[in-house]
Amino acid sequence: MESVPNLTRADALRAARNPLAFIAERWTPSARTVRRAALAALVMSVVIVVTGGAVRLTGSGLGCPTWPKCTDDSLTTTSAMGVHGVIEFTNRMLTYVLCAAVGWAIIAARSQKPYRRGLTRLGWTQFWVVMSNAVLGGIVVLVGLNPYTVAAHFLLSTALIAVATLMWHRTHEGDGAPRPLVGKPVQQMVWVLVAATVLLIALGTVVTGAGPHAGDSSEVERIPLDWENVTKVHSVLAWIVVTLTFALWFVLKAVDAPKGPLDRTRDLFLILLGQGVIGYVQYFTDLPEALVGLHMFGSCLVWIGVLRVLLSLRERPENLAEVPGPATESTLTRA
Repeated sequence: MESVPNLTRADALRAARNPLAFIAERWTPSARTVRRAALAALVMSVVIVVTGGAVRLTGSGLGCPTWPKCTDDSLTTTSAMGVHGVIEFTNRMLTYVLCAAVGWAIIAARSQKPYRRGLTRLGWTQFWVVMSNAVLGGIVVLVGLNPYTVAAHFLLSTALIAVATLMWHRTHEGDGAPRPLVGKPVQQMVWVLVAATVLLIALGTVVTGAGPHAGDSSEVERIPLDWENVTKVHSVLAWIVVTLTFALWFVLKAVDAPKGPLDRTRDLFLILLGQGVIGYVQYFTDLPEALVGLHMFGSCLVWIGVLRVLLSLRERPENLAEVPGPATESTLTRA
């Protein structure tokens, strides 16, 4: 076994000033480790959405009635608050698990050799989105689950999933200049698909804000729209997304596109079919909580699937010119 070098006082000071650089000097993760770290951050970004939905669907949105404490006198839930307090507080604690996953992704990306600045920045972007959404989540509680803030909370989580998906994808490709795999008309068609999906997800938050699952057993403000009419518009937009996906697959076949875009489009189409079945079943069975939660999970998968289609339209080879990492104190001393 190799002996672990003793840390000097200078090492400790350097680690305190710049812990990421200190770790990067002593650890070089494999490409697989970096990919796993990015995937863990993506998985947790989906988990936090699903557990947040569980909070709302169980009527536990105000299980902890204030923020950042759980009550005015307690940082954690109390026995008097019952199961709703436990559910809400557990979801708050999962934010720390999400932060740990994002932190691991940042450290792994920062320590990879050669240094990939773009990959590290994507990790830090996730961190700041998580922090912003944590504050917004606190505001949601303080304003009594106002449906507009709840919608913004979900949309910011969707943005987090987008950044996490991009980082995970970037771990599988190089840093060379992107090369398109399909023509511009196909790229434009995919961008229309992305825009339609964004509208679909945004309208889904309106359905939620106007629907019966307010998030708490007490009287909670709702969006003043007819829930069934909004749901029908949401359904029409969903069919537009399905049709665009189906048409895209045929176009890709017609232009003899590479296997990657074809496979990603097929995967998205299958996800959309499953999501559609869940949506119709929940509508005709009076929105059972379990199916609504499954539909939220499906929404995350649809968004990831659309982004993967978009990202599959290009390839980025390895950049032969090594990107220099940030200067550290030790390298400056040697210079």
